[in-house]
Amino acid sequence: MSPPDEPSDAILARQAAAGDERAYATLVGRHKDRLYGLLRRYLGDPEEAREAAHEAFIAAWAALARYDPARPFGAWLRAIAINKARDRGRRLAFRRLIFGDRPPEDAGAHDRADPSPTAEAALVERERLALLDRGIAGLPGPLREALVLTALDGLSQQDAADILGVTVKTVETRVYRARRILAETLDASLRPGR
Repeated sequence: MSPPDEPSDAILARQAAAGDERAYATLVGRHKDRLYGLLRRYLGDPEEAREAAHEAFIAAWAALARYDPARPFGAWLRAIAINKARDRGRRLAFRRLIFGDRPPEDAGAHDRADPSPTAEAALVERERLALLDRGIAGLPGPLREALVLTALDGLSQQDAADILGVTVKTVETRVYRARRILAETLDASLRPGR
């Protein structure tokens, strides 16, 4: 949504489609944080999310001539981002198949705890969030997409259905199944003696 004194997304998109790079930069500024958050939750990896967001903005720039100003720009952009995330997910799955699940060099170096109690609490919270991120990333793609768009990105089921090209009932079912699987996965991971 645009501030009251500034042009709407639709106006900026029209200007950007005509070649105005500053108009597009304004659109990027308005939507980058929310798009990154969506992709971070979808992919479960900050670096992959940054790269997917970058790819989504490049693809959106190239496709501005096809943007329908009657549709919210943010929803159109999220649809592009979800497609980029799907592409990245396929590439990551292929890499894992070929190279295995080798962690990056010095993975977790930034997670080493300071012995103070506040550092310990922060570590526990990071571990919980990492567990949740892994749980979401481990969901089947269609379930993860519906959950991320509705529960985490705050879209209505209708908006999510429009982005995903499915019915509202399908989104509702996918969100229900995603939550059930996620709850079972987290419960099993948090059970003592795992």
